[in-house]
Amino acid sequence: MSAPPHKARPAGPGRALPDTQQGMRRRNLSRVMHTVSAEGPLSRAAVASRIGLTRAAVSTLVDELIRSGLLEELGPERPGRVGRPGSALAVSGRGPAGIGAEVGVDHLAVCAVDLRGRVRARAVRHVPNRDRSPAPVLGELTELTHRVVAEAEGEGLWPAGLAVAVPGLVARDARTVVRAPNLGWQDTDLGELLPARFPLTVANEANFGALAELWLGEDTPRDFLHVSAEIGIGAAVVVDGRLLHGNRGFAGELGHVPVHPDGPPCACGGRGCLEQYAGEEAVLRAAGLEPGEDRVGLLAGRAEQGDAEVRRALHDAGTALGIALTGAVNLLDPEGVVLGGALSGLAPWLLPSLRSELARRTAGPACPVSVSALGPEGPLLGAAHSVVRGVLDDPAAVAERD
Repeated sequence: MSAPPHKARPAGPGRALPDTQQGMRRRNLSRVMHTVSAEGPLSRAAVASRIGLTRAAVSTLVDELIRSGLLEELGPERPGRVGRPGSALAVSGRGPAGIGAEVGVDHLAVCAVDLRGRVRARAVRHVPNRDRSPAPVLGELTELTHRVVAEAEGEGLWPAGLAVAVPGLVARDARTVVRAPNLGWQDTDLGELLPARFPLTVANEANFGALAELWLGEDTPRDFLHVSAEIGIGAAVVVDGRLLHGNRGFAGELGHVPVHPDGPPCACGGRGCLEQYAGEEAVLRAAGLEPGEDRVGLLAGRAEQGDAEVRRALHDAGTALGIALTGAVNLLDPEGVVLGGALSGLAPWLLPSLRSELARRTAGPACPVSVSALGPEGPLLGAAHSVVRGVLDDPAAVAERD
């Protein structure tokens, strides 16, 4: 699946750079990259107009970015403009690429995304990872990563970094999985088991899914809750366009919010968690079906055929989601809730009861609930695009690595 170009966002670096002459230069390089990425192709004059620098200053910055392989000139602008036509600039289709990877309970996936937001290489392996030790799982992920990197390098790209989405709690060091109940992992440093040649970032899959929605979704608000699901259910909170991480980096564990305190035991150690009512396996159990490789496809197919047991199970799952989301909506007052991941494929049967429960329990007006167009691809795309955004945020760092 290819991804749309980056949505227009205010130009500027995503992290603080030192307030020095060198820091100012790095910020301006970032402003140029973000502007061309969001609105290009653009001439130097158009970039200067948008970011408020002189044409001479922008030309110097652009020349540096072209030498670094981050921008390229496409030739004269289209005719019809007043004055001498300038050369149109675009982010390079070669050079740095973001490598995104995902460890799922029953699959592994890796993709390479170029600076234009296009998926240039992709590999998926369906394999049961639950209760496997991390070493063989990450060994297979490394194999897929090398395959994708080799394919990307064949197209003139090179890896600017590797970002890995996992279904669990990740420490603030962005490499240690503190706990992943549905994998059976605890205190696992992925940096010790993945290729050392790439700068590494590890994050919860729901967080990467939310970032993908923020960067690639259509009309995504700046404040929203993103809910995704596989075996478990994760959520991410986005406030003013930024992830809310929490004190330990664990914010968003919606799947382990109890909806029925005396309910069945959960892998997290609690009872009656949302995951036990709205996770894929929970819905299959409630519908009397055996789990297969394509759980969502099975449930959606049966629901479309009018299977009463499946529809009842999905209705009850939507109700449980509504109950769990009510607390978050009342506490955070987001602009909306976005359903992503596997939930997006089951939305027609989840949404009626979810919306009804949310409207009945929310203190203020009903919170809008929408469905992500990215679906289960969200976490993988979010991981890869997080690396790309890092290049846009500090292109000087990429040039220095070269």
